[in-house]
Amino acid sequence: MIARALLAVILCGIAAGFVMGVVQHVRLTPLILQAETYETAAGHDHAAPAHDNSTHAHASVAWSPSEGLERTVYTSITAALTGAGFAALLAGVALVTGRNISRDNGWLWGLCGFMAVALAPAISLPPELPGMPSTNVTMRQVWWICTVFASAAALWLLAYQRQALMIVLAFALLLLPHIIGASYQPVDSLSQVPAQLATSFVTLSLGANALMWLMIGTLLGFAMPHFELDKPQ
Repeated sequence: MIARALLAVILCGIAAGFVMGVVQHVRLTPLILQAETYETAAGHDHAAPAHDNSTHAHASVAWSPSEGLERTVYTSITAALTGAGFAALLAGVALVTGRNISRDNGWLWGLCGFMAVALAPAISLPPELPGMPSTNVTMRQVWWICTVFASAAALWLLAYQRQALMIVLAFALLLLPHIIGASYQPVDSLSQVPAQLATSFVTLSLGANALMWLMIGTLLGFAMPHFELDKPQ
């Protein structure tokens, strides 16, 4: 039973992630490619003069998939794995809290997942295009993880607790990460990416994530009632 339930959860996530991958390929990848032209141009403008550092320069360039089929395949695989992971996470939360995901509330579970994992962090740390200045990656990742946990806890309190103190705590958890802020190091360089391009990327990224999460919740709502995981076997 558990193995079948886990397989169903993973398949639901893969299906939602695959749709996310299609949206990425059609709407987001063109924006990324356009931003990479600005990143390349900025790199040429700041190239070091006259030193024979070409070997080190080429060695430091990060690998990236080639344009066309290879990029599409890697993007689709990454999106599918991401969807599977998030679906397993959402099902795990339902199991731990003893709350069922059903056909009636599946979309609501997905919406809460989107708000906690994508929307809340994006308020202070929006999705970024290549060529945009950024701060310390490790600290940003720590901040993102803490924000996700704090936002998820706040949503749970707002959904299932009615005491005034718990409601105040929920709003405090929602606000605290953004009061602390996601930037830990000053950024010296200005972005070469046009603001309109960056804004379009943020909007479409959040829209694609919302679609994926709503699909995950809805699909789990149809799949999970067949498996009574919250009851001992």
